[in-house]
Amino acid sequence: MNKHIIALLVISCLSLNVSAEEIQLQNNYPDRHVVVKGDTLWGISAKFLKDPWQWPKVWKMNRAEIKNPHRIYPGDVVVMDTSSGRPELKVLRETVTLQPGVIEEALEAEAIPTISPSVIDPFLSQPLVIENNKLDSAPRIVSGPDNRVILSPGSRVYVNEVKEGEGTHWNIFRPGEKLVDPDTKEILGTEAIYLGDVNITRYGTPASGEIVRAKEEIFTKDRLVVSYDEFQSSYVPHAPDSQISGRIMRIYGGVAEAGPNMVISINRGKLDGIEEGHVLAISRYGRIIKDPEYKEDLKNVVPEEKKLKELNFDVKTDAEGKKIVNFEKDKPLTQAPLKPGQLKLPDERVGLVMIFRTFDKVSYGLITSASDAIYTLDSVHTP
Repeated sequence: MNKHIIALLVISCLSLNVSAEEIQLQNNYPDRHVVVKGDTLWGISAKFLKDPWQWPKVWKMNRAEIKNPHRIYPGDVVVMDTSSGRPELKVLRETVTLQPGVIEEALEAEAIPTISPSVIDPFLSQPLVIENNKLDSAPRIVSGPDNRVILSPGSRVYVNEVKEGEGTHWNIFRPGEKLVDPDTKEILGTEAIYLGDVNITRYGTPASGEIVRAKEEIFTKDRLVVSYDEFQSSYVPHAPDSQISGRIMRIYGGVAEAGPNMVISINRGKLDGIEEGHVLAISRYGRIIKDPEYKEDLKNVVPEEKKLKELNFDVKTDAEGKKIVNFEKDKPLTQAPLKPGQLKLPDERVGLVMIFRTFDKVSYGLITSASDAIYTLDSVHTP
């Protein structure tokens, strides 16, 4: 009998150890946490888990629940249950009975966000990334009242063409910097400069409208993109199911280096399997150095053209006989070709980023933690 009890205890301990290897809990995690206004889902996760993106595993969420999670409100109680041998988080939703048959719930209470909304709101309310050449064919402002040069809220504007049914509320943009993939040099889109909003009051060619908001000065020739009313905000932090790797293209906020609670853009998007809520590790992109003891062996020199082809670079010759080297998009991405005697140092992990906005080829994320300064061209990958 004692042997059976001991065996069961051993099995239970092994089960908990396996679980601990998969999901690492904080050393002094609380038994329960009462949700208060100002909490974030990431912050609560970090109270219990060393890796907050593993929240869905201990919450027993399936794919549908990750994309459309149950909301958590101030007053809810989050508890850690390890009675099954595996850590599991649960919510206890408590209500206060005022009198028999009457239960008061805080209907006005808002669900807690995944990450701080004050930082990401400006990146949620406008499209930000416009597909290549889309702005060229977008409706444009052709005139304002009395030939005014600068247009402001309340101004009537005329637009070259807006057809009936194309929408009433539009954002006003001006083309900004092109977003270029650091690896392939492909132009992934144009990062548009948001200027304000206009409501169309009459459709046709030309159409007319009224500027209802101006963030910056608005001029004729500025372009219109139809406004989207809602963007997803109730996502859950989780790691991608597949291996994803990319690079940081831009850091926002007018600084050269990034840290926690700063926004970055990366060269991966929906077409690469990125979705809102994905958590990626950030690593310092390893420098390329020269091997101090390298000596060139002339007998084994590989022709440059052959080496480039082996590294997935397509080598062609133009009409003038010059070589053109292009990355072959249909082949797996590899590092840039190294010259003989060069070594690429390994990437070193320096932080985490949670994706909150995705486009076809570009995504925006919030840095949630950093052990060192983060720079453009640092790599991002599945943690």
